[in-house]
Amino acid sequence: MTPDKTKHRKGGRVRRAVLAGALALTLSAGGATAWALDRFVFEHVEISDVAAYEASQGVTSGAADTANTAKTAAETTDTSYSSADSSINISTVVTGSGDSTVTYYVADVVLSDATVLQSAFANNSFGENITETTSDTAADHNAVFAINGDYYGFRDTGIVIRNGVVYRDEGARQGLAFYRDGTVKVYDETSTTAAQLVADGVWNTLSFGPAVLKDGQVVDGIEDVEVDTNVGNHSIQGEQPRTAVGIIGTNHLVFVVVDGRSPGYSAGVTMTGLAGIMQDLGATTAYNLDGGGSSTMYFNGQLVNNPLGQGKERGTSDILYIGQ
Repeated sequence: MTPDKTKHRKGGRVRRAVLAGALALTLSAGGATAWALDRFVFEHVEISDVAAYEASQGVTSGAADTANTAKTAAETTDTSYSSADSSINISTVVTGSGDSTVTYYVADVVLSDATVLQSAFANNSFGENITETTSDTAADHNAVFAINGDYYGFRDTGIVIRNGVVYRDEGARQGLAFYRDGTVKVYDETSTTAAQLVADGVWNTLSFGPAVLKDGQVVDGIEDVEVDTNVGNHSIQGEQPRTAVGIIGTNHLVFVVVDGRSPGYSAGVTMTGLAGIMQDLGATTAYNLDGGGSSTMYFNGQLVNNPLGQGKERGTSDILYIGQ
């Protein structure tokens, strides 16, 4: 592990200020600038208190009855955590040499119940362009472990179900669904609805992709996928920092964060390289999440990886986490 003990700043606000300045300088004056600032910079808050909203929906997790036990029975070391609800083991892998060195971090996670894995939004708010570092969002929710999510707030499409609550129903791409029974499936968002998924037992969804493993095999065409077709996230090709989740079995998951864009420390990996890592870890299904500067892993109060070789997190809109 490479803990970062630097005090975390609210990176989202800084990033929006920088982006606002850049857009104002590079885009033509008038309507284009106003549109770009509105679309990519200004916050659009749809739900200002997510915790209260979820409570009002009457959705409960199967882990509720063991929450107090988990807090008293937990055992934590520098690289592992064990409680009544989950076991988490963190490892660091370094491969290659010189400018081809790749450094990545693996969290092997076993859950007592699928709903132990929860989601949280930046600043406890749902909407577009609302960002906060993974570490800050994790700390706000007393998380022992967290990774960045799918950066849902960059776009207004996709199916967003979090902690059993529907937030968005605009199917657009290949999604990942976590079910209450511990199974995890890749699905086509355009062939179903959020309501149907909840009725079928879905607890959380992610909308990014693509799936890089199916039935243990590397999926064809993953190097050519475009998650979005607008400014800022047009393609995900090449050697990049990555975040991915893999499924080993029921309630047995593996999370991987690959550092990148830092020659000599970690070059990053292609989508095929990511698939190979997940395959070697024993995953049968694996799904790509938001990467680049967003790729972050948090454990036991500290940042595990080293984003872009700089030790500084970029704000993102959501996380997946396991509470203490």
